[in-house]
Formats: sequence, structure tokens, C-alpha cells
Amino acid sequence: MRYRVEFISEAQRDYRELDGSIKKLVNKKIDELSEKPFLGERLGNKNNIDLSEVYRIYVAKKSIRIVYRLLTPEKIEIIEIWGIGKREKEEIYKIIWERIKNSK
Repeated sequence: MRYRVEFISEAQRDYRELDGSIKKLVNKKIDELSEKPFLGERLGNKNNIDLSEVYRIYVAKKSIRIVYRLLTPEKIEIIEIWGIGKREKEEIYKIIWERIKNSK
């Protein structure tokens, strides 16, 4: 079964800014994710930031993270991409936390 994958607007921007070779790897991983929504690892707390409702998967030898959440997790309908970026100093997780806070 394939699940619908959607990007929030900020994650679309993240994606557009990626290098072409990285985009290919991201596309492949997102395609795989659309078939296996629990492919990623649940985050929990990162540097006192509560990201327990989101998951991450790695791309490009773990240099890039795709951070997503499952809408209606008990009966998955949509996989929502919240960000794509480098891990550097946990920056991607801080960005995702801000996006989550601003969406509520």
C-alpha cells in the first residue's frame, strides 16, 4: 500500500535548496517511505526539544535528515515532511521544533 507524502511549505523550500545529486537520494528515500511509513526512527527529546511526534530517516551517508510525522498515526493517511537538512549542531531539529510550535 502506498501512502500519500506531503511537504509543509518550509520543507518544500528545504527540498528546492538541495543539490541535484542529493535530491535524487531524497526522492528515492521518500518513495521508500511512501510504502513503509515506520521506516524512520522516532525522535523523542533532542537537546531539551520535544520532538516525540516526529520521525527521522537518513540520506547521503547520514549527512542529511528527512524529518516527518504521521498524520492520524493509528490509521496512517498522510506522511507529512517537516524538514530536510543537515544535522550540523542539531540545527535541523531546532528548525523543526520552531516549525511545529508555529503550526499550533
